[in-house]
Amino acid sequence: MNTPPPPPAPHRSARVAALAALVCLLAAGCSAADATSGSATGSVGRAGTARLKVAMVTHASPGDTFWNLVKKGAEDAAAKDDIDLTYASDSDAAGQAELVRDAVRQKVDGIAVTLAKPQAMRGPIAAAKAAGTPVVGLNSGIDSWQSEGVLEFFGQDESLAGQAVGDKLDDLRAKHALCVIHERGNVALEARCAGVKKTFDGRTEMLYVEGTDANATAAAITARLRQDPTIDEVVTLGAQFALTAVTSVQQSGSKARVATFDLNEGLVKAVKNGEVQFAVDQQPYLQGYLAVDALWLYRTNGNTSGGGVLPVLTGPAFVTKANVASVARFAARGTR
Repeated sequence: MNTPPPPPAPHRSARVAALAALVCLLAAGCSAADATSGSATGSVGRAGTARLKVAMVTHASPGDTFWNLVKKGAEDAAAKDDIDLTYASDSDAAGQAELVRDAVRQKVDGIAVTLAKPQAMRGPIAAAKAAGTPVVGLNSGIDSWQSEGVLEFFGQDESLAGQAVGDKLDDLRAKHALCVIHERGNVALEARCAGVKKTFDGRTEMLYVEGTDANATAAAITARLRQDPTIDEVVTLGAQFALTAVTSVQQSGSKARVATFDLNEGLVKAVKNGEVQFAVDQQPYLQGYLAVDALWLYRTNGNTSGGGVLPVLTGPAFVTKANVASVARFAARGTR
């Protein structure tokens, strides 16, 4: 389907090139905890291929800790593959699109992009393709990555994840779920709540909040819980919003329980102590890591994960009080 591009011109000695395969094998088991954006100091087992420039452009909102995990994974892959990585984000679709165009103008060797609002990315992705720049997708856009011309996709099927949550709420005998959407128009978030509604036998109600304003989000959840005491489950779509919901439940006097999508260190503690029933982990670190590593593989060996036909799924996996200890140490170091 996709013709692999020629590898970038080598600039290392023939001896290093001959050892590249061995180095790559060693790299798979190495850690690059000291990696920083655009710098790979302190890494071990670095690839012996020509240095590439890769841009990752996401729709992250300021202060959303979820994206720290994505970025960490991307940086670790960049350190292993000897990639000069640039990470940029803009929660505004037009702003994100312009960041992608900037990356094309800078003639990077590859672009990893989220597709939270796919139509806004159509033009920039087309510009990248015209320039011969490979683009992979991650996190958001599993239903649109192929139609938008993206080579590969790494993420979670949000609709199926939502359906799994709906089934779990039935198992927990919930009757009325409040699904809190913190970014209107984000296809991944909408799909999650739609999935919950599809399989949950009880009532599913959507609540749209301004996710960039923590106080406003808390006030909206608290107010809705006070208005309707039949709500017995609050489902949030991000770890930080789950912690906000825990506070709202307490302040409102509601008896509702809290469940969420996504994970971070603070959420792990909340699951441990029972404040949050469970979290759906889509493994954001893995999404960032695989997206960057995929561009290196494509540029150096012509590989496309999933053959360019199927996405590479990174979730969902349920984290509950029963198994949270197994991921706690990874969350503490910022990789889960």
